[in-house]
Amino acid sequence: MPSVHFLRPIVWGAAGILIGLLASCGIAPRQVGPATLNSRYNDEQPALSGDGRWLAFVSNRNGSNQILLYNLQEERYDNPSGLNRSDVIAESPSLSRTARYIVYIASLQGRPDIVLYDRITKRSELVTQGYRSWVRNPQISPDGRYIVFETSRRGQWDIEVLDRGPLIELDIPDGTPVENPQKNLPT
Repeated sequence: MPSVHFLRPIVWGAAGILIGLLASCGIAPRQVGPATLNSRYNDEQPALSGDGRWLAFVSNRNGSNQILLYNLQEERYDNPSGLNRSDVIAESPSLSRTARYIVYIASLQGRPDIVLYDRITKRSELVTQGYRSWVRNPQISPDGRYIVFETSRRGQWDIEVLDRGPLIELDIPDGTPVENPQKNLPT
């Protein structure tokens, strides 16, 4: 039986050969680190902000499904306080134009609800509180006013539109004037 000291150089030599073969084929080993986008964990359900700067996705890097927010321009993660809770399973994120608003499904005790998170105020709001039907796949409009989602309220999957109202702060680029949509209607 070969000794452990004899096998160690063989294992390290084989690993070196494998890495050399991968590099010669143009396949580099994936680097995993705290600031890299991809990891050895499940990263899924990506959503891109309207301005193309932010990427939100679900990852189990911290032991449960949580929403991660990645700044594509600066190649770094943003960890907004209050976005994730350890006792909640998060899924299906959607971002407004500049990622000010994030909507997602949060399952607490097995019941899915839609949560709206505001990155400016760092507050979460349960949008479907008291809602008796199952919900899934929420999407938020670029300006943050409307949320659409699927609901089983009528015993089948239907689409509902939630209007957050005209008095919310819209997610618009800085300096962009807000036009009155009624102004351009034909008379």
